[in-house]
Amino acid sequence: MKLSDYINNKPVLHTDRLTLRTLQPLDADDLRQWLSQKEIYRYWGKPAGKADKDPSLLFAKPAKPTKSFHWGIVENASHKVVGEMWVYLIEGDRMAKLAIRLAPSCHGKGLATEATREVVRFCFEETELRRLWTDVDVRNTASVRVLEKSGFQREGLIRQGKMVSTWCDYYIYGAIKS
Repeated sequence: MKLSDYINNKPVLHTDRLTLRTLQPLDADDLRQWLSQKEIYRYWGKPAGKADKDPSLLFAKPAKPTKSFHWGIVENASHKVVGEMWVYLIEGDRMAKLAIRLAPSCHGKGLATEATREVVRFCFEETELRRLWTDVDVRNTASVRVLEKSGFQREGLIRQGKMVSTWCDYYIYGAIKS
């Protein structure tokens, strides 16, 4: 399928422990439980925004059709939204940026790697995307491990660059369809 096939109908992705699906208004309570935790923003590149502080704002306006993806990461065992995954900044239907964040209570359990691997599989097998990239603060060693276990390679180091709205050293990671 092509990215244009997903503009109005976003796919639901499944792994052994997770379901990645479009967020729904009922998910605001799950998001509220962890999006307010300060450690989420330590390496995020910006502080919590209005919708992070009040997740119900995510659903205040109707969703616009887009080729980008924004999934809620649902833990199958608890049926709770424990994270978010984005594929966005799509250029020429060939390249896109990936971002993920996970509730602190879920760190260190392999869930980020499981979700990232499934999104990479989907992008390379079910869309025409040929390259995914992301940036990660050099101090965020957990995210570096997730990316490397998910097939991303370190492509560069930006020294004292601006990552979203934070000045820091950060790596550029990329994965290509082989």
